[in-house]
Amino acid sequence: MEYYIENGDSFSTLRLNLKKGESFRAEAGAMLSMSPTINLEAKSSGKGVLGTLKAAVGGESFFASLFTAETGDGEVILAPNVMGGIMKIDLNNSKIFTQGSAYLAGSPDLNISTRGSFKAMISGEGLFLQTIQGSGIVFVSSFGAIIEKTLKPGESYIVDTGHIVAFDETVKYHIRKASRGLFSTLATGEMLVCEYTGPGKIWIQSRNLASFAGLIARFIPTK
Repeated sequence: MEYYIENGDSFSTLRLNLKKGESFRAEAGAMLSMSPTINLEAKSSGKGVLGTLKAAVGGESFFASLFTAETGDGEVILAPNVMGGIMKIDLNNSKIFTQGSAYLAGSPDLNISTRGSFKAMISGEGLFLQTIQGSGIVFVSSFGAIIEKTLKPGESYIVDTGHIVAFDETVKYHIRKASRGLFSTLATGEMLVCEYTGPGKIWIQSRNLASFAGLIARFIPTK
């Protein structure tokens, strides 16, 4: 299989060239176009009913799209549902965590599940995260451009929770308030942040979808 990430950081698309017999899985609704040689079928996102429900809680659709080059070679073009970038991550019997609906597509044998709970979020111990593990390639998408940061062992870095895309399983994290004082928290507009500690890589998106939605909402007439 060959892949091409096209159209820049703002309106990225992913083109997959599949050889006859090859398959690839993508988030439901991500397809823009495909060759007539490609067969499309729906597959549950997780293993069993419980796994599918857990994947949905983490921001993934109940069902995923499985593309198979059935009658010959062909291409599939995919795009995320927001404006932004696409990045490829190679997994070798390893695991990454991604925020919300960052998963775009990946090898069909990768296992996708959800980690986190409301209790953990409220107590500052965790987030709702997608867990992607196994061996193969995975493509994640962002709102805005993707920034990569490599942390050394013991090195810490702080990211606004609305800008998280993904991070390696070797990276530890915890949620805390951006500022110690209530006034500073309110005045700066920075509420919760995620503090990461290496070793490993983290990926950050340059725009915040919730902030953008709030900006748009100001221009929508209300009664």
